[in-house]
Amino acid sequence: MKRFILLLPFVLTAPLAAQAASVAERFAGFDKNKDGLIAGEEMQAAPFLPKLDLNGDGSLTLEEAEKAVQLADRAKQRKVESPPVGKTGIAEFDNLDKNGDGLLTENEMPQKRWMRFLDQDNNGTVTLAEATEAMARLRRKGATPESPLPAIPADKDPELKEAPIVLKASDHGVGHLVADLALNDSTGHSHQLSERIHGQQGLIIAFFGATCPISGKLGPELARLEKVAQEQKVGMLLVCPVAVETQNDIQTFVTTHGLKSPVVHDQDGRLASALTATTTTEVFLLDAARTLIYRGAINDQYGLGYTKERPNKTYLRDALAAMLAHQAPAIAATTAPGCALDIKPATVVAQTAVTYHHQISRILQANCVECHRKDSIGPFSLETYEDVIENAAMIRKQVERGAMPPWFAASPPEGTHTPWINDSSLSPQDKKDLLTWLASDRPLGQVTDAPQPRSFPKEWAIGTPDAIIQLPKPIAIKAEGTMPYQFVTATTAFAEDRWVQGYEIMPTDRGVVHHVIVQVHPKGSNVRDRGEGTEGYWAAYVPGNAAHIWPTGFAKKLPAGAIVSFQIHYTPNGKKTEDQLRMGLVFAKEKPRYIVHTAAVAHPRLNIPAGAPDHLEVKEQTVPMDMNVMAYMAHMHVRGKAFKFEVTPPGGQSEVLLDIPRYDFNWQLRYDYAQPKFLPRGSQVKITAVFDNSEGNPANPDPTKNIRWGPQTQDEMMIGYFEYYTSNEDVAAR
Repeated sequence: MKRFILLLPFVLTAPLAAQAASVAERFAGFDKNKDGLIAGEEMQAAPFLPKLDLNGDGSLTLEEAEKAVQLADRAKQRKVESPPVGKTGIAEFDNLDKNGDGLLTENEMPQKRWMRFLDQDNNGTVTLAEATEAMARLRRKGATPESPLPAIPADKDPELKEAPIVLKASDHGVGHLVADLALNDSTGHSHQLSERIHGQQGLIIAFFGATCPISGKLGPELARLEKVAQEQKVGMLLVCPVAVETQNDIQTFVTTHGLKSPVVHDQDGRLASALTATTTTEVFLLDAARTLIYRGAINDQYGLGYTKERPNKTYLRDALAAMLAHQAPAIAATTAPGCALDIKPATVVAQTAVTYHHQISRILQANCVECHRKDSIGPFSLETYEDVIENAAMIRKQVERGAMPPWFAASPPEGTHTPWINDSSLSPQDKKDLLTWLASDRPLGQVTDAPQPRSFPKEWAIGTPDAIIQLPKPIAIKAEGTMPYQFVTATTAFAEDRWVQGYEIMPTDRGVVHHVIVQVHPKGSNVRDRGEGTEGYWAAYVPGNAAHIWPTGFAKKLPAGAIVSFQIHYTPNGKKTEDQLRMGLVFAKEKPRYIVHTAAVAHPRLNIPAGAPDHLEVKEQTVPMDMNVMAYMAHMHVRGKAFKFEVTPPGGQSEVLLDIPRYDFNWQLRYDYAQPKFLPRGSQVKITAVFDNSEGNPANPDPTKNIRWGPQTQDEMMIGYFEYYTSNEDVAAR
């Protein structure tokens, strides 16, 4: 590449159309004997001429010069006038660039694994600028040209976030006549669909699930759309396709969001089947002749695994405006992320020997019902056969794509056991049985095979707490969009140190709390928000991970008169509410033999380029003492994609401690060892993270910005938490 940069004085900045003439003129000036070659003494007339000898035969033809000019112009356009890579450990860039096109491909790499690290924009080629920047980052991280590449987490799994996807409209009924179905509304009256449209310019059929979280978030927008439609003489029909939802559930949803339109409870699924509806958030726009104009999502503000402050795409509003202007909408069909509907397939399904009472109920009890039960954090219950049948489509979808049960550590090597005591992933056999049964006629089986029902604590999972610390006053949560992190402190009144064996964090409105980081500060401290536990944390909350009890003999210290700080991430869910969370504590019955601590390896100097889909960051730190590690937790924000913990003991080999190939901001899980892991003093621990700052990440607040460390969701963080224990010298000395 560098030889082509040197050609720039040969052509200066001539426009491409004039370059051929310019090159020919300059070539003729160097070709003194007019033999069509620059050779011999002629090659010594300018220092850059030998660099342009593409075939290395000692002479330069006009064709070679013109090709070199094209390469130089291409290099200039890519703004790679920077110095060549030089001593980088991958050899000279231009030596690797076998075809001289100014780009490196995987086939030109001496080691193909370099491609993944160097190809910053993931387009299959590497420019000089990309290579230079990548090697500079290696040097900043203390690597040398001879060092191996930073360890990259395992190949990333399919993305869990789900945003609306634009569909081919003609494949999904758009432009077709919708059947004139008979509808029974909530007042008991029967009407034909055509009667609902009569005298109107069209009709919006809006599906909703009264207990579906995403439907709840979209409730305020439905109310606004209702008013817009009324002003434009377009009707609206609200359809609840969830058979088991009660009239009280439906009325609560309608009243909460101030909806006035007629409501149809599609208990037999006839309307959903006729429209081939797929989720509880799907909407259908019909014109006055019952022609389907648009189907899909209302907008892209909410999806599976993400929330935006405001929508970027207003699909239904745009389609409505186009219809009223007698135009076809630019986007006429999308998917609609929401709670999946179970539309009966037309083909005959296979039979299976697996039954609900014998296998399925037990699989669900062991893996799902702890959250998916009445008054718990799951969006629907899976305690009964009827519950499972009603939510079969969503169960199948989430299990097939690996979103449920939530567990994101890489699978252990074949033939080995998981090291994690809280591994919640389905076994291969359980997953096979569950999916086979869901794809069958779903036999109930013999009631005599049914397991005993599980029972759960009515309030606190840790039992009745010995003490409760609560936020001093409620925090108001808005209905829509996003909220900045809240930082609140509470002062304890304990006259002496307390040893805490267990805790549970309980929001008063669990539906809006994403996660909580708790810190403990000595009495009289000047407490301020210092970010998300860069020095460790005392307690933490994420959905499904709200409580923890340590074994007997292990505890955390709560100093006398301590100040407790709560950093809380709230996620509005469609209605205004308040939260005044509490933290319950269980005290150890005696001084513990071991003291539990949480340390953090943080990387506040991270720098994520705009648009980068797979940006790698690495941070290393020396272990200052012998550590017995009990658990890990990774923390990033919405651009986080993958995370890995590694250790290299003194004089030893590098070892992967925990690999999270698919990090999910919505499930910041603890990974608890079944047996503690010993890390000797002087070990080097390393955390590696991959960030997706591209437009392909639907949760990305702004892919056009370079992102640095910061406390809010639109910023990023990179923290690897290590929970470990030390001996309590007071007890050990006895």
